[in-house]
Amino acid sequence: MSLNKDGGKPEALLDEAASWLLRLREATGDPRVQDDFSAWLSRSSEHRAAWHRVRESWHLLGEGKPVYEHVWRPRSLQTPSTGVGKGSRFQPGNRSRATRRRWRWVATISAAGVAACLLVVTVPSLLLRLEADYLTTTAQSRLLTLEDGTTVYLAADSAIKTDFSASRRQVRLLAGEAFFDVTRNPARPFVVDASGVKVEVTGTAFDVRLASSVTQVELARGAVGVSSNVAPRTSPAVLAPGQMLAVDRKSGAMTKSDIAPEDIGAWREGKLFVNDATIGAVVEQIQRYHVAWIAVPDVTLAQQTVTGLYDLRDPDRALRALVQPYGGKVHEVSRFARIVSRL
Repeated sequence: MSLNKDGGKPEALLDEAASWLLRLREATGDPRVQDDFSAWLSRSSEHRAAWHRVRESWHLLGEGKPVYEHVWRPRSLQTPSTGVGKGSRFQPGNRSRATRRRWRWVATISAAGVAACLLVVTVPSLLLRLEADYLTTTAQSRLLTLEDGTTVYLAADSAIKTDFSASRRQVRLLAGEAFFDVTRNPARPFVVDASGVKVEVTGTAFDVRLASSVTQVELARGAVGVSSNVAPRTSPAVLAPGQMLAVDRKSGAMTKSDIAPEDIGAWREGKLFVNDATIGAVVEQIQRYHVAWIAVPDVTLAQQTVTGLYDLRDPDRALRALVQPYGGKVHEVSRFARIVSRL
């Protein structure tokens, strides 16, 4: 029987192996769990192959010392414990299939898969460095002064490109978020282009954030007009101080709401304010301040909406506060990975 094919018994064993890995991490030092795991592991060579595949994939994500290494090393398998019966204290099969599937990625990651993930992250970053005039890295912010005197506060993991002429000042937000305090000049409009969403002013202060599918604008002072390339015939939306606008870049739909002045660009003070945003979208923003890769494999959890203020100076604490109301937990896989789920 091969563990390289999907479906049937191999798939179930991979599910059980992934469940055991999580169980062992949660119950470090518990001899009863150790005995049950040893019994499960000794059932067959297929059980051992499934475990080693999960362990190898976990290791590729930067995991340190293997959990219960003394149990699953071949020497210990020569004297296995008794089998796991119906009354066992823990049965990995007792977990729902839906829950275990959330963790099957652990068993299917290979060296090639990790390399592909690195390419997905690295290639766009390199292209961004080539295109950007100014950029920041994870958890880094930067205060800039442009040639016209405009100040730009660039958030973590963000990038902009400038294009100034005698009649026009234009900045492209390539990634992340930025707060602009624009020097007034009616003869030279100032335009921020955030992936097809344009914010035009002559002199004002506002924040612009790029998410995966939405561009958000928050106005602190003055007035701005916001338009979208998706709906070019629609009149620009005009914002007044204390208002925010979320623009769906796919449909062009705009949603306007109020925001407290102190929450506009709150990231400059190490805080993240969100209003009726999905957990998945908020995790995307927290990711810019966390050195570890963050995944939310639970689609239902990722789609829940939240409104609140989160501490960006402690990303793990922010993640926990974000998902706890929905029964979510943050699993620290290693220094380089966090998994958010309801497991």
